[in-house]
Amino acid sequence: METVPYVDLEKYAGDWYEIASFPQSFQKECTCTKANYSANEDGTITVINSCNLPEGKTKISTAKAFVEDGSGNAKLKVQFFWPLKGKYWIIDLAKDYSYAVVGHPNHNYLWILSRTPEIDDTLYEKLLEGIAEKGFDIGKLEKTIQSEC
Repeated sequence: METVPYVDLEKYAGDWYEIASFPQSFQKECTCTKANYSANEDGTITVINSCNLPEGKTKISTAKAFVEDGSGNAKLKVQFFWPLKGKYWIIDLAKDYSYAVVGHPNHNYLWILSRTPEIDDTLYEKLLEGIAEKGFDIGKLEKTIQSEC
């Protein structure tokens, strides 16, 4: 699976809202899902994921991401629990870093991210076309509720 050629980690840093994803057990019942990335001096990235749960609680998960050498910063290995690291490949990215699509080469994980809680339908459809061309089953995508945040 191809990734984008290069990611400027300083531009990628900051808040990202989950627009849609393949449902995962660790995100069960989550709404208002958001991620924050911050570049560290040692070349790693701190990842803080958060979402709202039905009982009014906020779930927060923190991880460290490592850039895969020779990937132009487009392939990361994210570690929530030592020693396990999950592949996080940036497969689409807006020139202005307003949206990103992240997947796993096994095609079982996929996230559409945006700097805003919502994106317009035209852009969403364009992203779906690109995702399908990369071999992902877009029928598995579920939009993330961001309207009640």
